Amino acid sequence: MTSKPNRRLRCAIYTRKSSEEGLEQEFNSLHAQREACEAYIASQRSQGWALVRDQYDDGGISGGTLERPGLKQLLADIDDGLVDVVVVYKIDRLSRSLMDFSKLVEVFDRNGVTFVSVTQSFNTTTSMGRLTLNILLSFAQFEREVIGERIRDKVAASRKRGIWMGGYVPLGYDVQDRKLVVNEVEAASVRRIFQRFIELGSATVLARELRHEGFRNKQGTLIDKGYLYRLLNNRVYRGEALHKGKAYPGEHDAIIDADLWDQVHAILQESPRKRANNSRAQTPALLKGLIFSENGAAMTPTSTKKGAKLYRYYVSMDVIRNRETGEETAPMRLAAGMVEGAVVTEVRRILQTPEVVTQVLAALKRDDGGTSETDAIAVLHEFTALWSQLFPAEQARIIQLLVRRVTVTTAGLEVDIRREGIAGVIREMMVPRRMEVAE
Repeated sequence: MTSKPNRRLRCAIYTRKSSEEGLEQEFNSLHAQREACEAYIASQRSQGWALVRDQYDDGGISGGTLERPGLKQLLADIDDGLVDVVVVYKIDRLSRSLMDFSKLVEVFDRNGVTFVSVTQSFNTTTSMGRLTLNILLSFAQFEREVIGERIRDKVAASRKRGIWMGGYVPLGYDVQDRKLVVNEVEAASVRRIFQRFIELGSATVLARELRHEGFRNKQGTLIDKGYLYRLLNNRVYRGEALHKGKAYPGEHDAIIDADLWDQVHAILQESPRKRANNSRAQTPALLKGLIFSENGAAMTPTSTKKGAKLYRYYVSMDVIRNRETGEETAPMRLAAGMVEGAVVTEVRRILQTPEVVTQVLAALKRDDGGTSETDAIAVLHEFTALWSQLFPAEQARIIQLLVRRVTVTTAGLEVDIRREGIAGVIREMMVPRRMEVAE
């Protein structure tokens, strides 16, 4: 009587190492795991075990996650019916999480796959094997959590001693021998940002100003308002180390002194709306000295507050001084936002007329032969987008260069453009456009 031959079992070996240390060696931990598993499979050849040619390795990846390329490929091959037995050197090579391992066992059971650990002999197809597996996994997860707690305790203790524990390096510092040291050039920029914020009182205006200057953060990108708020609230600049919201004296030197820090944070404690209104109140009026009523009286900028909201106007001096003007022929009081927007729109329309474009190109060619006509035409047609990149004081300066006079009439606004100044303004506005293209 002859015995029935065993069914051929296709065996896949899975190996993993948490850290990348030693992976560059000719014979590393992954090779040692595979060698032991291959020897075990060879010992089971009489049972029909055969090694598949594909290798499933994950080097430098934690067992606390299932997001591993080698493991994903193994699971895909299992679902395709290409694997009968999964062999590992040790159970925690496959997973250190009890919840994750239960998900893997579900995949194995669904596809009729057996799981075998070379150094911990059990079979997941039996109840005893499952009990042993759960006990071992519980200890593996316990070990992982204990290690995590030790690391967190070490970080907390180090932070309380003021030791820098790595990560993002703030502007103004470099890292030497795992310690923060002051970068004097960047530190000067940080101090200037703090001082300029006190002068402006607005992160929005300051961010726009710094972007216009081409100021970049430590990663080489143009900064925004969010970056400014993080910089202004970073207690590292006071020479402190932070852990879970608490500040401790740091090993590194401070860049910002207590007085400058307190001035900035006194402003930051005000509501954003109040600071925005203060910024608007300090912003130069766009048409100051340029706008006149139909009878020649200057219209001066003025404002009024209702609650927390600021309303700006241009009012004729005749009204302010109670002068008799006879029959009123044009509005004596105009909302500033409305009239400024109308003037900017008219300036944009004039800049795009063929006559002005021709004059500007001729002037640029005459004054500066290196200026690109393509760039100049692009600026003329992208005036609105480039205008929004300028901070208010710069917008007011450019309007003063472009506009000779704005007259309020019964029919609307008459805008007299200084055509001789257009070429110079266009040349200036090419700078933020080039910055935006480069970004």
